[in-house]
Amino acid sequence: MITPRISSLIYFSARHIAIYKGEFATVDNPTFETTHRIVISDARDMHALADGSVDLVVTSPPYPMIRMWDNLFSRLSPEVEDALEGENGNRAFELMHCELDKVWRELHRVLRSGSFACINIGDAVRTINGNFRLYSNHSRIIRRCSDIGFDCLPVVLWRKQTNAPNKFMGSGMLPAGAYVTLEHEYILIFRKGAKKEFESKQEKLSRMQSSFFWEERNNWFSDIWDFKGTRQGLDYDDLRDRSAAFPFELAWRLINMYSLYGDTVLDPFVGTGTAMLAAIASGRSSMGVDIDEAFTGYIAGRIERFLPEVNKLVAERIERHAQFVESRTHEKKLPHHTNAPHCFAVMTAQETQLQLKRITGIRLLNDGGFAAAYENIGRLETKEQFEKARTEMDGTASRQTTLDL
Repeated sequence: MITPRISSLIYFSARHIAIYKGEFATVDNPTFETTHRIVISDARDMHALADGSVDLVVTSPPYPMIRMWDNLFSRLSPEVEDALEGENGNRAFELMHCELDKVWRELHRVLRSGSFACINIGDAVRTINGNFRLYSNHSRIIRRCSDIGFDCLPVVLWRKQTNAPNKFMGSGMLPAGAYVTLEHEYILIFRKGAKKEFESKQEKLSRMQSSFFWEERNNWFSDIWDFKGTRQGLDYDDLRDRSAAFPFELAWRLINMYSLYGDTVLDPFVGTGTAMLAAIASGRSSMGVDIDEAFTGYIAGRIERFLPEVNKLVAERIERHAQFVESRTHEKKLPHHTNAPHCFAVMTAQETQLQLKRITGIRLLNDGGFAAAYENIGRLETKEQFEKARTEMDGTASRQTTLDL
């Protein structure tokens, strides 16, 4: 159970006492809904998606030159199989990426101008024809996406820590023959076109409502992420070898960093649906594309099992912010702004309209997709208000443990 530390959420100065004089209106609860659909399609030709219809891409493709993906790339291009059988690693590497290049072109087509594509990719090491070497997937993707027209932005290194420290490659303790183990992957960040402008009053408000906490920004926008990798936890053994899921935290961060409430997030290699779950938790719509129809039933099951956890994530986020404000208070570094919807202290003016939402339900649509409904969370400046909000969120989770048909 979360133990709230709400007493320190508001630093009562003249600036903050103003909330009791009606300067901030009580939060309203307009209808807010997101939609989530799975499309069984080849990501190299996503004809079901219109030009400029997507606000953010979060994905992780099959990794070229990793053995588990050899069969897939060989099916996509028989020339890949010929190159591997002929032990021509360089040619196999380039041919595999030529298939991914078709996906990157499609992403550039479906993304709106000013939107982002975030691609999680790892490099590969492999011995072919007796020669051990690195195949730099991340640099190959950067080069091709730049050619297509994307602007490459600073990348994130995700330190997976999935390899044991005593796992050696090469000659062990003998010099001139040992190799560094790969314990990180890349999150490549691309933007289509110039920086997006938020010009209208409503656009600016929507951006403010979708903001994140100052302390989250300091953590998320570091170029090294150190959370652990994830085990698949799949229910179907035959899917284990056909998935490469990234952690929920990875997708959730990226979605909050690079999109707004109500935006559409695309994962063209949706696999087990982690990006779709993160979009639901973040109040964004999502589209998942995958060539493997076997994943569709599994994704629906994951969404159903995920329902009780969604609002817990929101409560935990509030609790982390309460702890942050408490620590700042002890350090005599008090926040000097008040968030209007929730009436708690925040560090900057950019956080003053941040609006947290709870999910109230999710239902199946006639076309096989899902719709998630949300409502705004109100004031949280007292322990009692926090407890009430948490009870309401827990109640939503307990009332709906299955999808509404």
